[in-house]
Amino acid sequence: MPEPLTLETISHSACRCLHSKEMFVHAEPDPRIPSMSSGIHWCVHTHNCLGPDGQVAEPASCKPGRGCYDPL
Repeated sequence: MPEPLTLETISHSACRCLHSKEMFVHAEPDPRIPSMSSGIHWCVHTHNCLGPDGQVAEPASCKPGRGCYDPL
């Protein structure tokens, strides 16, 4: 089974328009605890799981080449 994609395994800069509920947790990450990410993301342009181009809003898909991509 392939490794799940995480922000650590993605080679491009994160898009500033991509949000998830983990952004609102104000605590230092503990490397001993596995990620509890829900995997649910949304785009600030559309406020849902699809970007303005109709493609999925997720870390692996929100990358250079998409018209709405805005790197951090």
